[in-house]
Amino acid sequence: MARTTISSLFGNSPVKPLQAHMASVQECTVELVPFFEAVLEQDWKAAKAQQKKIAKLENAADKLKRNLRMHLPRSLFMPVSRRDLLEVLTMQDKIANKAKDIAGLITGRKMEFPETVNDQLIAFVKRAIDASAQAQTAINELDELVETGFGGREVKLVQGMIKELDSIESDNDKLEVKIRSALFKIENDLPPVQVMFLYRVIDWIGELADLSQRVGSRLELLLAR
Repeated sequence: MARTTISSLFGNSPVKPLQAHMASVQECTVELVPFFEAVLEQDWKAAKAQQKKIAKLENAADKLKRNLRMHLPRSLFMPVSRRDLLEVLTMQDKIANKAKDIAGLITGRKMEFPETVNDQLIAFVKRAIDASAQAQTAINELDELVETGFGGREVKLVQGMIKELDSIESDNDKLEVKIRSALFKIENDLPPVQVMFLYRVIDWIGELADLSQRVGSRLELLLAR
């Protein structure tokens, strides 16, 4: 007879698959750096290769997400509810989706970025990825939180991680303001349609950090329950 217990599906809990999904999400997101480097060099062969890699990694993360959703029992004998786990999973999933969307839009339109914002753009992308990396660090502590019953020093440790995530997201907001300001100064010299899509990409990069912060916020709600 096939084993269908939660331990046979996930080991001790579904937390490990959730962490594996976040690792897959981060693997996808970090590929935005070489992608943008290729785009800024107008190396579309390399950019398209990176875009395909990002899409492939996002698809792998999607498979992990679907598998976790399909096998997650309706009730769990642990301090984390099914609903809470699914909410965290949804936030994680949106990070990979956004990375894929960014790469897809830029590649599809073969977008050009003004040289005057290149350095700021790379810094902006890297700080957004720092946010998702910090979200992953916090999620990786979830199994320890479960083992300690969401108590003790582990809670303070994770709260510190979430505070650092908030700080990174705030840094990313500041970088977004600066790059928007730099683009505003030259937007009259650019085709209006190009400007519109440049701002959209900037918005989406900012959303990467926002979504990562929301992962932290969901985890913070678990600490408060």
